[in-house]
Amino acid sequence: MEIWKRRLAAAGPHCVLLCSLAFLAHPVIAVQPVIPGTGIQVEQVGDDFEDPEWRWNHNWPKSSQNLDDNSNMPAGDSENGRWYEGIKRGHPDYIKRVSTPPGGLDGSTGSLLLRSLYTGIPYSPSREQQQDDLICDVMSNLDGAIPVGQAPNMVVRVFLPPVDKWENRSGCHFAFRCALDTTVREVSRGWFATESYRREVFYPGIFIDFEAREDTGRDYDSAAIRIRGDGSGNDYKAREIAVTGWWTLGLSVTGDGMLHYYARPGVENLTAKDRLASHLAEGYRAERLRTFFFNVCNGDDGKTWSTEWIIDDPTVYVVKTQ
Repeated sequence: MEIWKRRLAAAGPHCVLLCSLAFLAHPVIAVQPVIPGTGIQVEQVGDDFEDPEWRWNHNWPKSSQNLDDNSNMPAGDSENGRWYEGIKRGHPDYIKRVSTPPGGLDGSTGSLLLRSLYTGIPYSPSREQQQDDLICDVMSNLDGAIPVGQAPNMVVRVFLPPVDKWENRSGCHFAFRCALDTTVREVSRGWFATESYRREVFYPGIFIDFEAREDTGRDYDSAAIRIRGDGSGNDYKAREIAVTGWWTLGLSVTGDGMLHYYARPGVENLTAKDRLASHLAEGYRAERLRTFFFNVCNGDDGKTWSTEWIIDDPTVYVVKTQ
């Protein structure tokens, strides 16, 4: 039971009512962005998918708590204890170790395929975009979150299939995200104002969007990287995806509470020139990294599978240790 208490805590609340919150007055001292892949690898979390016996326990039915309040415990998880089903939305329908596609990391023989059909309530299509979540079990395996003073950073390689193999739907298809938390101050209004403090969890990251030619008016389909989110909580397009195949994505958090977003085609290590943006994401100054996770999205029509996503070597590093 204790491990699920931690996992529920790591998931955190989804909605943020900004109108009721006032942020703590932390001085923000800008520091240099950390390139993801910098520092000491945190061996207890992440995965290389090299074990031929790698297995996922689906524990059907999966959760659809965000839509019908059914969490359908116990949740799915990997046999190696490094991954678990999103408590709020459920796990991808198809999770399987596969041979690494050509052009992957040197020496890699195994990667992880993620795909979904019912991203909402199983067998009850919403016909609206929904998502499933595969979450890295950081907090249980490390016995807590990672303070941003250690400059935690994450890297993953993602294989993008040719554009004509994608689900033909404009919108988000995949995301690489993290769960960060901060302290917020709530002030009551009335004759005697009082204040209290609590943790707020937020979920910024890198989204991969498909843009169908039927919607854009172009004579070709396209894809783009979208950032969530800037200092006002807004999403925006950061760059076009000009080539498919392998991409390297990275996120890093620095001691000033800023999140830094990186991406480049290929599997080479990220460099400073691959930085897409830096923000006090969604307007928050991050204090701790709780976990990272992947979204798989589709139109939830009960007939059309999501795009196939293959990930490899999701890895966490810290620049400083306690």
